[in-house]
Amino acid sequence: MAQEHPHQSAADNYFLAPGMWATVRNGLAFLALAGWIASIAGFATNREQFHFSYLTAFLFCVSIGLGALFFVLVQHLSGSACSVTVRRLEESIMRTLPFGVVLFGLVVTGIHYTYHWSHESAKTDAVLKQKLAYLNADWFTIRGVIVFGLWTIWALVLFRKSRAQDVDGAIAHTRNLVKWSAPGLLLLFITASVASFDWIMSLDPHWFSTMFGVYFLTGGGLGFIAVLILICLALRNAGYLNNAINEEHYHDLGKWLFCMTAFWGYIAFSQYMLIWYGNLPEEIFWFKNRLVGSWEGMAIFLVFGHFLIPFFALLPRASKRNFKVLTFFAVWLLVMHYADIYWQVMPVLHKNGISPHWLDLATLVALVSTFGLIFWAQLRERPLVPVGDPRLRQSLAFHNA
Repeated sequence: MAQEHPHQSAADNYFLAPGMWATVRNGLAFLALAGWIASIAGFATNREQFHFSYLTAFLFCVSIGLGALFFVLVQHLSGSACSVTVRRLEESIMRTLPFGVVLFGLVVTGIHYTYHWSHESAKTDAVLKQKLAYLNADWFTIRGVIVFGLWTIWALVLFRKSRAQDVDGAIAHTRNLVKWSAPGLLLLFITASVASFDWIMSLDPHWFSTMFGVYFLTGGGLGFIAVLILICLALRNAGYLNNAINEEHYHDLGKWLFCMTAFWGYIAFSQYMLIWYGNLPEEIFWFKNRLVGSWEGMAIFLVFGHFLIPFFALLPRASKRNFKVLTFFAVWLLVMHYADIYWQVMPVLHKNGISPHWLDLATLVALVSTFGLIFWAQLRERPLVPVGDPRLRQSLAFHNA
């Protein structure tokens, strides 16, 4: 029998039916099994391609988890009421991060295949030999474990305190969540920057950009909002949260999708402009290598597909309140987010142009379905909204100006 709560809308059910939960779980489990079997086959036959494909899919999934952590922290710090009804879904996406450290192990085992600084030739490179005290397999692994450890601590604490408030509704939990969120936001920017420097920027170890951490986190934030919209709409189509997450809330999510699209465009252009203006050989080669052959076409495609088209399409108020438009652009921008990471990673392996491989799809299916299973597990016999949050009633009555 479905449980109820005093603030629950009469027409809404905050708990998933066991049958529906099991059906989705089984579908995700099947995809995960198929994806991992294919990935293992690729691992055995083409190790180099496997590790590059795996790294791309890993970055795609982890960045979305980081985007969720960012938005949860911001909502607690800002005292946002309008987003309360979607926060439990955000927290459940955020809760995938602790499991990322296990999947990070395959990134570590592929260091020699993906990172040039791990080769013997790096010791004779005039530039790289000065960086090897930092760029080495041991410290790469240690830093990865540390950043995942910090993300895990914050994700688990925030989720646990939010769940505890479901039981007693105490305002003290809200205050504690704010206290944890202030240092957590600072740590997130530092650790996400460290992770992006290690996992992506060091693929081209001669290159550097002080904006790269923000660029990586912005892409993850955009990807997260797209995923959140798709999850909310899928639940709506299944008959859940039709009133708790209504047109006003979707309008708000649409504004966030538009905002993150604009901010990604700003950060991407700023990074390119500063490097172009400086015109320093140690900086410009990263872009030069990604404007070779068909990579140039992909770069132009990202300018239009990741920024210009969704920016102007989502600009009108009507677009942000239209479920079909939101669905299309949420899917579209998720594809663009993956394409952006692909464009960052793959030119290191395929220097002359885009070279699609079946392992790109296999590793993506394996990791997305695995993270999806972890997310879905958080919703079993738990309320889909933070029912004890004192701002829930205000969120249910939210209306855009």
